[in-house]
Amino acid sequence: MADTWRMWWEAARPKTLPAAIIPVMLGTALAKAHGSPHYPKALVCLGFSLLVQIGTNFANDYFDFIKGADTAERVGPRRAVASGLVTPAAMLGATWIVFAAAFCLGLLLVREGGWGLLPVGVLSILCGLAYTGGPYPLGYNGLGDVFVFFFFGLVAVGATYYVQAHGLALEVGLVGAAAGLLAANILVVNNYRDAETDARAGKRTLVVRFGRRAALFQYAGSMGAALACPVFLLFLGYGWPVLLPLLLVPGAILYPHRLAQSRTAGEQIALLGSTARFLAAYGILLAIGLTAGA
Repeated sequence: MADTWRMWWEAARPKTLPAAIIPVMLGTALAKAHGSPHYPKALVCLGFSLLVQIGTNFANDYFDFIKGADTAERVGPRRAVASGLVTPAAMLGATWIVFAAAFCLGLLLVREGGWGLLPVGVLSILCGLAYTGGPYPLGYNGLGDVFVFFFFGLVAVGATYYVQAHGLALEVGLVGAAAGLLAANILVVNNYRDAETDARAGKRTLVVRFGRRAALFQYAGSMGAALACPVFLLFLGYGWPVLLPLLLVPGAILYPHRLAQSRTAGEQIALLGSTARFLAAYGILLAIGLTAGA
């Protein structure tokens, strides 16, 4: 039983989960800064975000195997279906169960935030499936980064804030964009590592389309833009604590260099984890800054 749970936990890809957690934290910190936090609603948002992330990862595990992107030649972490740990039917069934749970949980948000949230939630789930499935899979056509930026940045931060504050503000968009860019950087490292096998499988990620040099510019530019966000927030009237994420600048300078110098899958897998931790550290520092500097 323990081995089964470990296998499913591995299939959920825990290194990617900060991309689901941090936007909800930031949306809640903004709501608190504006005097309208509601922590039970925030927990529902967190549950929905995590379920969409895990469902997307399960769907990716299934569809990448079916489409031939995950094979014995793959150099990244093992995938449950490709390694024979889970049958394709079981993974597809788990995908539907997780997305169904996300939908049911999302109905609670609709009750609290209004029917306008229903299409947002449904679209989040459908795009999670369409990331690697359907007639035009986003991840296979260079739109995976856009999906992550939009849904795990702008939408996750915006919806979390909206459910609690019943409105939107300029800084919600700024913070959402910063979170989305750093979440997409996790995907950049993943696709940087898998560029050759993705190309052979017809998976035309941005790295496959434009090359690793362009990926380096995207990775570094996203970090730079995210670190500029606190400065804009300062000009919008937040206090100096909002600049806490700038403590991460030394690491932000080193990370693109690490990606450029990486030559082995092991180095790139380690950097993927570091990139997720950078997102987590950035989100925690910014959340502290938003609440302390309001």
